[in-house]
Amino acid sequence: MAQHMRKGAKEQALTANRLIDGVVVYLKADGTLSESLQDAEVAEGKEAAEALLARATPFVENNEIIEPYLFEVEKADGAIRAVSVRETIRQAGPTVRLDLGKQAELSGVHG
Repeated sequence: MAQHMRKGAKEQALTANRLIDGVVVYLKADGTLSESLQDAEVAEGKEAAEALLARATPFVENNEIIEPYLFEVEKADGAIRAVSVRETIRQAGPTVRLDLGKQAELSGVHG
């Protein structure tokens, strides 16, 4: 399983794509998946991150998600924020049309 973060990342979350529709999902502390980064469990430290990644295995084996990986996040003002531009884009959805997907919901633009 890949990891998209810098070495020494302190806080990490787990993401993958749901197989049924390709939507980006995040692993929650209760062991379920969410479409919102704000619901993601944040692992602090290497051991917690490895345990978080291991918890994704049943979802892969049940063909619910594909290619789960850890990425660096930070907590600021009570919210979880992706550190990388890549993950910021992934959580917003496809960038080809701003009237579709999560970007439309966030901006109020609908086609």
